[in-house]
Amino acid sequence: MRVSEVASADVITIGVDATVRDAVERMLDSDVGSAVVTDEGVPGGILTKSDVLRAAYRTDDPLSSIGVSAAASAPLITIGPDASARRAAEKLHEHDVHRLVVVDGMDVVGVVSTTDLIRNYGGIRSAARRRADAEYDWVTGDDVR
Repeated sequence: MRVSEVASADVITIGVDATVRDAVERMLDSDVGSAVVTDEGVPGGILTKSDVLRAAYRTDDPLSSIGVSAAASAPLITIGPDASARRAAEKLHEHDVHRLVVVDGMDVVGVVSTTDLIRNYGGIRSAARRRADAEYDWVTGDDVR
C-alpha cells in the first residue's frame, strides 16, 4: 500500500510570518491537527497541536504574540506519495515524529500520520501478504493460493 492511499489530502499551510493563533484558527476551522509552515511557498516546518501546547506553556504568552516560526517543528520530515506505507512507518519511528509531510517535488500533497497508518492497518497487511505471496510464486514457481 502506498503513502498516497493512506495520507490525508486535507493539508493546511501557513506562512512563516503568521502567529500561532492564526494557525490554530485555521487548524480548528479545517478540523486538522497540524499546519505545514511555508516560506514563500516552500515547506520548511510543521506546527502540531503538541507544538502549540509546548509554546503556550513555555512562554506563557498569548498565542497571538507567538510566531509560527518560534513554535513549529523543523526541519520538516517528508516522504513521497509513491513510498510504501511500511517505509512511512519506519520513517516515523526513525525520526520519533507522528506526522510526515507528503511532498511531490516541492508541492505539499498530503500528511500521513500514525493514526492514518493504524486506521489502514488491515489494508497494509493485506497488501504485504499479496506481495509476499507473489514473491514466493515467482521464486518457487508454485501458487500458494
